[in-house]
Amino acid sequence: MSCHGIAQALGAVALLALSACSPIQLGSRTLDFGAPPAQTIPAQTMMPAGPSESFGRGPVKVALLLPLSGDNGIAAVGQSLANASRLAIAFIEANPNIAENITITLRDTGTSVQGATAAASAAVTDGARLILGPLRADQVTAAGAVARSAGLPMIGFSNNPTAASPGVYLLSVLPDMEMKRSMGWLMAQGRRGIAGVFPATEFGQAQETAFRQQAVTAGFAPQAVYTFSTVEEAQQIVNQALPLIQKGMIDTLFLPDRATAPSFGVLLGQAGISGDMLQIVGSADWEGDPVIATASQLSGAIYPTVDPAGMLAISADYQRQFGTQPHALATIAYTATILANVNTLSMANPPYNPALMTSPTGFNGRDGVFRFLGNGRSEYALAIKRIAPGGAQLVEGAKL
Repeated sequence: MSCHGIAQALGAVALLALSACSPIQLGSRTLDFGAPPAQTIPAQTMMPAGPSESFGRGPVKVALLLPLSGDNGIAAVGQSLANASRLAIAFIEANPNIAENITITLRDTGTSVQGATAAASAAVTDGARLILGPLRADQVTAAGAVARSAGLPMIGFSNNPTAASPGVYLLSVLPDMEMKRSMGWLMAQGRRGIAGVFPATEFGQAQETAFRQQAVTAGFAPQAVYTFSTVEEAQQIVNQALPLIQKGMIDTLFLPDRATAPSFGVLLGQAGISGDMLQIVGSADWEGDPVIATASQLSGAIYPTVDPAGMLAISADYQRQFGTQPHALATIAYTATILANVNTLSMANPPYNPALMTSPTGFNGRDGVFRFLGNGRSEYALAIKRIAPGGAQLVEGAKL
């Protein structure tokens, strides 16, 4: 899909808005719309289920639901996404070529389903025309039920496809697209004997389902599918797979789980399995992980990922405004904010209606080209990278 095609479908202003302030590489074309003047954006912290905070000056109300309180570092992730949304609004306000169509109202979900439900209900009462967030799948499902009953569209940030439904869109890289992109590349490389290893979790099940479905679509017949409850079971799985690998029946092994992939890599190495014998395939979750990047036992492994240009484009501004590096998911909140402001969506009657949201030509966001499907899932143009000693190398550019 060319940027020219998106411009024809959505209008030049929509493309301008979504491409934001610095170059986005798409194939051989580069779009550069200049950079906004530097601004100071105050970072704020809110109490759980407490008062809202608004930024932006447009007439269309858009709610942003994020976990701004809670344990296990989740509040820091939520705050980073909130800051990215502020950065996007600052860009809109600083750019005379982009109309200011929206006002963002930020609400804290905490980490509970009840918090997400309460925040979504407050957004409906406040007159929001679109809800952005929350982050976790269970919260997206809960908030989505509230939004759906009120007739409001929602763009959630979970990467668990079970949270998607008509009108509840997921602006994340989903397992279906990761598997589709990886298998297309593998088929072109002449690989034939694939197998997969997945954790026995809800998200692991989603990955396994995507693996099976996309394998059939790509023309593969999986040789084996393994699941595990704890990493201690890794040795048993390697023992089971070893004869098939040695016979050449398995020439490719999917290890999408970021936390356990290095352990499997070590065990495969100890069993004498080299990169020449087995192609390891990861997931988009591998991108930016320092353990994965430096794991010598995964050298040569490939994984699908979004175009890194988007994160590079906002990192300097984010660092200057907020004093830290953005979380890896910050580009999603940035894109969602710019998307919400697009004239053809926000000023439509009704705004953000399904026909516009699911346009097959898609949109060009901070993580590259993407589109929403009628079932609420998304498809991204993904690149293929390879783990290497000097850092991950780009093997093939982004494709949808």
